[in-house]
Amino acid sequence: MGKSEWIMLLDGGLTTLWISLSAILIGIVIGLFIALIRNLKIPVITQCLAFYVSLARATPLVTIVLFVFLGMPELGLELDRITTAIIALTINTSAFNAEIWRSAFLSFPREQLEAAKAAGMTRWLTFRRITLPQMFLTSLPALVNEMTFLIKASPAIAVIGVVDLTRVTNQISAVTYEPLPPILVACAMYMLLMGVMLKLQRWSERFVYRLSM
Repeated sequence: MGKSEWIMLLDGGLTTLWISLSAILIGIVIGLFIALIRNLKIPVITQCLAFYVSLARATPLVTIVLFVFLGMPELGLELDRITTAIIALTINTSAFNAEIWRSAFLSFPREQLEAAKAAGMTRWLTFRRITLPQMFLTSLPALVNEMTFLIKASPAIAVIGVVDLTRVTNQISAVTYEPLPPILVACAMYMLLMGVMLKLQRWSERFVYRLSM
């Protein structure tokens, strides 16, 4: 491969990385919001959010990507491919993150909430200083694991023309008629990303374990 192919692969890798990270950060926040609303057990709203989570988790990511890409224009929303990809990935990961957060909330010691209430702390203060930090520590390994799954599933965005690492690999293969070199480089780049995420996951697990001792 020439210099231009290496630059294309690097650009594709960076595109994959920043789209995935954008979706991950937004999805974590939306997932937390969904989990909190569901735990309030508000009629109708709770059922709607539960349906959204179940549907988003059960639907293949490539189907969500196509639905957003083809469905948004029907609603009068013309979005570029990058924005469409971020929205689709966010829909997917927010549903999984919502279940991670909800599990952490359900396993939270109720005695601490009662103690905070007895101490005169407001709900918001209790959530900000006691509940959220512990929920985050408990959920951290699972959240990092979800990040790795999302990055591995991100090639689904190539179906709508996003020039990510997978699409660049196909483009180079089609031009050079030598598919093996770009595929090997792409695999190495994905392995590097997964290696970083794996290190982060192991560090988070050790961190949470030390705090729980």
